[in-house]
Amino acid sequence: MANMPAAEVNVTAELVARLLADQHPDLAGLPLARAANGWDNAIFRLGDDLAVRLPRRQAAADLIRNEQRWLPELSVGLQAVTPVPLRTGTPSSYFPWYWTITQWVDGIQAAGIEPHGRSQAAEDLARFVLDFQRPAPPDAPRNPVRGGPLSTRNAAVEERVASAGLSEDLLFLWRDLRDQPEWDGPPLWLHGDLHAANLVLDRAGGLAAVLDFGDLTSGDPATDLAAAWMVFDGGGRRTFMETINSERAPDPATWRRARGWALCMASAMAAISDDNPIFRSMGVRILEEVLLDEGVTG
Repeated sequence: MANMPAAEVNVTAELVARLLADQHPDLAGLPLARAANGWDNAIFRLGDDLAVRLPRRQAAADLIRNEQRWLPELSVGLQAVTPVPLRTGTPSSYFPWYWTITQWVDGIQAAGIEPHGRSQAAEDLARFVLDFQRPAPPDAPRNPVRGGPLSTRNAAVEERVASAGLSEDLLFLWRDLRDQPEWDGPPLWLHGDLHAANLVLDRAGGLAAVLDFGDLTSGDPATDLAAAWMVFDGGGRRTFMETINSERAPDPATWRRARGWALCMASAMAAISDDNPIFRSMGVRILEEVLLDEGVTG
């Protein structure tokens, strides 16, 4: 087992307050409280309506710049709220990277709800994916671990399964999914990381917001179709897949690659989250879903 990537800068409330005072002094008097600390970013709630998002390591610094560059354009027409930058913070002598102030979205993080309780959001999330996956331009962000052929992730997945003591059945399944025909269509825009910790649900259980576009890239739509397993149990998965199929039916190989992407991403959660029980548990549950149910491909 292993831990989440270590923070290269200790992002504290005191640091954020100093940045606000220096760069956005009109906001500096608002209440500030840590809301989340992920693999790549720390998030603080600022007053009632705002959130501050800051990279905690160099690898995330370029990702936040991708959000700032592309999200204002890509969010147009989407029904779900996305964290469009309202203001941008710049590097300083005591914090080396760009950072963002966005809208705070009230609701319930989907990761805090059992998978069977997320089904109400399945059609909403499918609509988000259908709307978001548009042909991407040549200058779309490049992501070395999302959107490309599954074969490029083979060494990482096989090492994770072995090191974390995961079921050998996952290896047999992975090799089959990895070897499906590759995507031969145009590169489509991808969120890149559609799991439950990046979704906010409203009080009725519908989708309120899609967060964290740090893995924003283009490529194989199967990467985001993996949400069928990453987010839902069998019932929600069926709704998600049927909604996708009703408007833009992927071929069976694309759905199988989607299952492979879910296995790939969940193996990372299960193997590299010893110090984050929520992420580890989420990864293990997703792997169970991947083994249990293939969903609806026709």
